[in-house]
Amino acid sequence: MKAIRLNQPAGLEHLEAVDLPDPGAPRLGEVRVKVKASSLNFHDLAVVLGHMRTADGRIPLSDGAGVVEAVGPGVTEFAPGDSVVSTFFPGWLDGVPLVADFSTTPGDGIDGYAREYVVAPASAFTHAPRGYSHAQAATLTTAGVTAWRALVVDGHLKAGDTVLLLGTGGVSIFALQLAKSMGATVILTSSSDEKLAKARELGADHTINYRHTPEWSKTVLEITNGRGVDHVVEVGGAGTLAQSIGAAKVGGHIALIGVLTGAAGPVPTAALMAKQIRLQGLIVGSRRHQIDLVRAIDAGAIQPVIDRSFDLTELRDAFSFQKDGKHFGKIGVTIG
Repeated sequence: MKAIRLNQPAGLEHLEAVDLPDPGAPRLGEVRVKVKASSLNFHDLAVVLGHMRTADGRIPLSDGAGVVEAVGPGVTEFAPGDSVVSTFFPGWLDGVPLVADFSTTPGDGIDGYAREYVVAPASAFTHAPRGYSHAQAATLTTAGVTAWRALVVDGHLKAGDTVLLLGTGGVSIFALQLAKSMGATVILTSSSDEKLAKARELGADHTINYRHTPEWSKTVLEITNGRGVDHVVEVGGAGTLAQSIGAAKVGGHIALIGVLTGAAGPVPTAALMAKQIRLQGLIVGSRRHQIDLVRAIDAGAIQPVIDRSFDLTELRDAFSFQKDGKHFGKIGVTIG
C-alpha cells in the first residue's frame, strides 16, 4: 500500500513516500475503504511544518473520501460500493463537544488519509453527498463541517441575516456558499482584488480589500447602515478579532475558528461585553453535524470550490502551494 508519512523533525522535506502493509479485512464494526481523495487544511499544514507535535512516521491528512470495499460483522449503515467521507473526530458522534485536543484526529493524533487503504470503525465515516466526486466529498470533513457548524448549528443562520467572512480559504468559501443558499447577505474580505472578484461571482454581496481598507469594520458598519452583521466567521484570531467585534451587531455572533494571525493576543473585552456579543470557539464538529450537512447538500446545489489538485506523490508540492496562500477555496489531493 502506497502512503506518505511525516518523519521527525517535521518539515516538508521530511514527507516520505513509503510502501506499507495492506491493512487487511475489516473486523467487527469496521469498514475497509479504498481512499480516492483528500484535501488540505491549515491544520494539516501546521502538523507537517511541525507547529503541532505529532508522532514520528505519522501519516498526514485529516480528510479522506473513497469507496467501501468491505464491511465487518455488525456493520449495517454501509455496503461495499458506497461512497464515503471521513469524520474529523471519529469518536464524537453527536451531542455536545467531547474533545479539546487532536489526539483522535486523523493526520495528527492518529494516522490520516495520505494512503491508499484504511480499515477503521464504521463510525469514522459518513455517506458522501449524492453525485459528488471523491475530490468534492473530501472537502467536507474539515472545511465544510466547520462552516456548517459555525453558521447553522451554533449561529442558527436564517434568511435575511448578514454574514461577514474573512479571507477566501476553504472554510470561508464554504460559508459563502452555505450563507447564500440560505438567503443571507454576505460581506467578504481579502487582500486580493482577484479573489474578491471570484467571491462576487460566487454570490458575495459586498467585498472589502483589507489592505486598502485596514479599518474594515467601519466599512462593514457603513454597508449595514450602522447595524453591524449578525454573524462573523472569524478565521484570523488575535489579529482580527477586535475588528470583528467592531463589525458585529449588538447581540451578534462570532464563530472563532482560526488563529491565522496568532494563537494569543489582546481582546477588547469591554466592547465585547457592551455589544453583548456571543463569541463561540469551535473546532470542526461531530459526526451528526456532518450527516446533517450531507443531507443539506443533497437537497441543494452547493459545489465545492477546488482551486487545484495534486497527486499523492506530489504532496510536498501541494503543501508548498498552500503555504504560498495563493489558492481560492480548497486544494485537492488525488489518491490511487
